[in-house]
Amino acid sequence: MADALLRRVANALFTMIEYRIGMIAQRILLRRLFALMVLLCGLLWSPAAQAQDCGEATTQGSAPASWQTYCWLNLANYNDAAARSASGQNLSFTLPDGSRLTFNARVTGGTGTAYNAVTSPSWTGSAIGNAAFIGIPGRPVLYTAAAGTRTIALSNITVTPPAGASATIYAFVVADAESSNNGEALRIATNGGGWQLLDAVSPLRGSTFPPITGIGTGDVNITGASGTVGAYILGSNSPTSVTVETRAGGLQGVMLAIRFATIRLQTTIAGARLNAADQFAYQIVNATTGATVTSGTTTGSGGGPFSTEPLSLSAGVPITLREAMTSGSVSALTQYATTLTCVNTAGTTRASLPNNLATTTLNIGQLEFGEYLVCTFANGAQPRLRVRKLLGSGGRRFNSDQFTVRIRDGDIVTASATTSGSSGTVNQGDTGLVQVTSSQAYIVDEIAAGLASLGNYTATMTCSNATSGSATALPSSVGGTITLQPGDAVTCAITNTRRSTALLVIDKTSRVISDPVNGSVNPKAIPGAIVEYAITVRNVGSRRVDSSSIIIADIMPTDIAFATDTPVTFTNGETTSGLNTFNPATMVRFSSAAGGLAPYNYTPTGSFDGSVRGIRIAPTGTMRASTGTAQPSFTIRFRAKVQ
Repeated sequence: MADALLRRVANALFTMIEYRIGMIAQRILLRRLFALMVLLCGLLWSPAAQAQDCGEATTQGSAPASWQTYCWLNLANYNDAAARSASGQNLSFTLPDGSRLTFNARVTGGTGTAYNAVTSPSWTGSAIGNAAFIGIPGRPVLYTAAAGTRTIALSNITVTPPAGASATIYAFVVADAESSNNGEALRIATNGGGWQLLDAVSPLRGSTFPPITGIGTGDVNITGASGTVGAYILGSNSPTSVTVETRAGGLQGVMLAIRFATIRLQTTIAGARLNAADQFAYQIVNATTGATVTSGTTTGSGGGPFSTEPLSLSAGVPITLREAMTSGSVSALTQYATTLTCVNTAGTTRASLPNNLATTTLNIGQLEFGEYLVCTFANGAQPRLRVRKLLGSGGRRFNSDQFTVRIRDGDIVTASATTSGSSGTVNQGDTGLVQVTSSQAYIVDEIAAGLASLGNYTATMTCSNATSGSATALPSSVGGTITLQPGDAVTCAITNTRRSTALLVIDKTSRVISDPVNGSVNPKAIPGAIVEYAITVRNVGSRRVDSSSIIIADIMPTDIAFATDTPVTFTNGETTSGLNTFNPATMVRFSSAAGGLAPYNYTPTGSFDGSVRGIRIAPTGTMRASTGTAQPSFTIRFRAKVQ
């Protein structure tokens, strides 16, 4: 039935063409035929368009960068008979931000139908809908039904802001929805701000635009040009009345839109989610009422970006951007590091907008006229760091050796793990993945546990990041510093490979024996006090010390006088050193040189000698090797007086 009806319409129109002469008349009727066929196809075969009062194009095409800042009015409720009545037709549109746009449409000129509301593109030669601004929803075009001059006067234009918003500047937009060719014209008048040329949409072919005059004034005239021509988009700030006159040699069309500012909110996820079930909800909220204006959620396992549709605001709505975990997520939002950045793609980004700000909710206030913001919540699992212990060839130097690996924030140990096991078996010694703070520097190192000595091992460290593409610099040596970013999951392995060597550990301690005031009861290091120094040497290595190779050089403080009447003593430790019997007469030498170094040829005098600046102690013999638990040692003691 639909096919038959279309064929009858086509046959009738082409029969009319046969009685017309001239190329212009044929063009008029061909464009009528196209418009009628599109309208009939829409009526007979198309599903009902989704109800909406204005909408953005879905595809840019060759449109300028501002293409998503226009919310094109859906004129599906336009009634030509009502509009041509004396009182006109009152139209109302609910805008995306909750504002309501109302005006009265009064049509004059001609005797029959003046305009039909049709889909975009209005015909195959129009720039808008074919080359650019593709996929505008609804019926945004008022398309003339016949040649001649018609006028549509829009009066009492009012934008009523939603609760919590204030009235502000907005742009009322008029665009050429068809093409202005020879013998055709558009005259557009406003009582608001002078018309601004917002965009010029290039034609399907070539670069011809129809002549235009009056930009910056309240009256703009567009006169036709031959060939395939482009289309203009004009805006007037906050008018209460707009008049559009169409002069159609063939057919003409106009489109209306509202424009204040536009924002698009999106979310990205760096690296893998902490749990596969974790998803994020992101919302633009009316900051005063708390009502959600638009929202979206992430899906799947990818990193996005996940985005809302561009939201055109026509009033000064203060808005809050916020993010939360969706229902069914396993992890808490605090387990992710989140930053917010807003960029104005339509011009300079104002300083008050967030830039890499650590937050999950922010009131950014009212958008400014003409802005097109793209705001991005950048998420990444809070960085995690793991340190584990491995042993190289041969395992432990001594079976009792154990190690503690650490993650440090300065002097604060954030996490640590101590090994157990023997020989080459490493139990525990793994911190696991520890949540740390993004952009904070951490030190990865180890210390010996119990009687173990790190000097018996050569330590290497390798680190890897499970997050591919991360720019985080990884340390390559023990004690290195790492600063992680959101999404990082870094594992560092410290491998100790044993070595065979003698390894001496030296400790020096002091204790006050007496002072002139307190005697030996809780004495203090005051002038005249007697201080005893103890130097303990341990061999913690697996090899003996070369014979007679141990030399201890101790530098005396400048305010200390050596006690010549108290001998330098030598005492073996619990595990004896194996050195020869100690003889202070041959094994101890003194220096009076500045800095307490060689030559060691000074002989102390008196009870306390302040000229002694250094002591050289050189026991003879071979010091035994350690067994791990049994560490040969000896202690040297001598006394001095505080001057």
